[in-house]
Amino acid sequence: MPELKYKHLFEPIKLGKTLFKNRIFSAPQDYPGLTSDRFLTEEAAYFYERKALGGFASVCVGDMIIDGDYGRSHPFQMRGNDILGKVNLTRVSTAITRHGAVAGIELCHSGQNANLGLMPVNPGFVYGTIDGTREDGVEIRAMQDEQIEVMIQKYCDAASFARQCGYNMITLHGGHGWQMHQFLSPRDNKRTDKWGGSVENRMRFPLAVIEAIRKRVGPDMPIEFRMSATECLPDGYDLDEGIKIAKLLDGKVEMIHVSVGHHEIDAAAMKTHPTMFLPDGCNTSYAAEIKKHVKTPVGTVGALTDPEMMEELIASGQVDVVNLGRQTLADPDLPIKARLGRADEINPCLRCFYCFSNSTIDGVFYCATNPEIGREQASLTTPLPIHKKTVLVAGGGVGGMQAALTASKQGHRVILCEKNDRLGGALLCEEKIPFKSNLDTYLKRQALKVSRSAIEVHFNTAITPELAESFHPDVIIAAMGARPLVPNIKGIDSPKAVGAEDVYYHPEQVGQHAVIMGGGLVGLELAIFLSSLGRDITIVEMAPGTIATPPPVEGTSNRMGGLMELPGGFPLVHGVALGDELTRHPNIKLCVSTKALEITDAGLTVEDATGVRTILADTIIYAIGQKPLQEEALALSTCAPEFYQIGDCVTPKNIYDATSAAHQVACDIGRY
Repeated sequence: MPELKYKHLFEPIKLGKTLFKNRIFSAPQDYPGLTSDRFLTEEAAYFYERKALGGFASVCVGDMIIDGDYGRSHPFQMRGNDILGKVNLTRVSTAITRHGAVAGIELCHSGQNANLGLMPVNPGFVYGTIDGTREDGVEIRAMQDEQIEVMIQKYCDAASFARQCGYNMITLHGGHGWQMHQFLSPRDNKRTDKWGGSVENRMRFPLAVIEAIRKRVGPDMPIEFRMSATECLPDGYDLDEGIKIAKLLDGKVEMIHVSVGHHEIDAAAMKTHPTMFLPDGCNTSYAAEIKKHVKTPVGTVGALTDPEMMEELIASGQVDVVNLGRQTLADPDLPIKARLGRADEINPCLRCFYCFSNSTIDGVFYCATNPEIGREQASLTTPLPIHKKTVLVAGGGVGGMQAALTASKQGHRVILCEKNDRLGGALLCEEKIPFKSNLDTYLKRQALKVSRSAIEVHFNTAITPELAESFHPDVIIAAMGARPLVPNIKGIDSPKAVGAEDVYYHPEQVGQHAVIMGGGLVGLELAIFLSSLGRDITIVEMAPGTIATPPPVEGTSNRMGGLMELPGGFPLVHGVALGDELTRHPNIKLCVSTKALEITDAGLTVEDATGVRTILADTIIYAIGQKPLQEEALALSTCAPEFYQIGDCVTPKNIYDATSAAHQVACDIGRY
């Protein structure tokens, strides 16, 4: 038997009296799709089961609100204090534990961030640590001693109820701006009684909750405390105070789960959920520092995708457990792949925030690169097709590769034709961009999986109707992509003018002063890349400056509102990340409601509310969109009995739309 590569990562750990089969835990995640009564659905059971099936030692159900009437901050939070939800909760815990994972559940309360619009009777105020007024004008009233004692019992009741429903670990959320964190934080808690002041007093409420839960559920059930090591805010507590908090928790809980940041402040939230502009494992140093000061096992979380890094963190004694969040969506099979020596097939999280953005707007988690997410029930229950067919895939970009891989997995004979000598399509141009390193890894791993499969690949092969017919396919999937649009303005043939794709391949051709025509996703990310190379960038966008989010979901406060005024057109939360990142690049200027008129020797002539002017520039870059290769795709429509057109050659959108359509089309083949 070959030696286990990640032996520390797969060493079991005992927390209290509960044994966990490895050190890879699925961090608390809520399931936005609830019943009308805000209970978990049947689909939720499949969502959490998929992680357990993939080999995670623990799977934690997030956002169990201990006061379902007055403790919620947004609509997609389940009731944690209602016996009618027992069947649903039990179904989920059973789905987790039957695969050998420990079922955990996270207990939360929004405290002063509770949403009045979600309360059955609107009292006109919310309870917090002190009297005051929120930024949105809502009155905050300080909880009195008797109300605090009632709240402690609510946590106890929720923990006891969870145990009855089959959950074997309790996670108390004491970070990110939730109720317990509000007691911990000196920026929120300015009380002068026994519940405020010193860190010992501010810790009184969380410790009282822990002690009460311990008495209620007994000594065998592990309690995990999730904390922010630092609030990542100028007026918030720092790591030194985070260490003090952890030392007061030491010996009181079975694990200290170390995160950072604050949900209610966008800049800090982008540290809690690291953006693509931050390095992998960027928050692990906080957990490692806290580990030096406590005997209690410590877990870390945040931008972890690589088992090699996880192994080193545990082998070196920096942490005891790694908690994965978004990565469990990108690839719920990470643990089993790592254990079997197939880490090079792990689908890395791109940190594009497509999952968060979609769950915030539509109430469903989807993943840009993993089309199973949001369709877990179908993935686990749909049988293989009856009829095996010959499938020709035209195009080896993200959509083409996904279509080929899914069709091959479904048992079909697959032929993939790519006009270039590599798989990856148009996104290959971004392979050397530092903040797109996980995208590069994803493309390479998809190509590797194609090479290891039974897929017949033809490189340097531009598909034509004649060639397509020569393969005698039963099915053709056209995934031929799109090409950059060239703006129809005077001077576009100037040597100064160049497309964004060419710039990504050859950034050295860009002069010191550049103008980017187009303030969508491509233009903004390109500006950040060029700015990091020291260029001065002006973005010209015809659309008006709008916050990079849609209108808020009814009944919510849209705190993910973006830090700058940006053009729209990309995932909600990634818009926040872009705005945050742009504040770090003072050499980027954004001109909205501005029309490009002409490229001249001096630069770009534009028109805005002030009139016509010229922006001086050495290089003019156009990033105004893509033209789908529809005609080339449609030319293949009569070359096989079945024909499907997917991805950018239909309408240029994003990675999710390409992979999702590709996967579903491939799953549908063979029904007849």
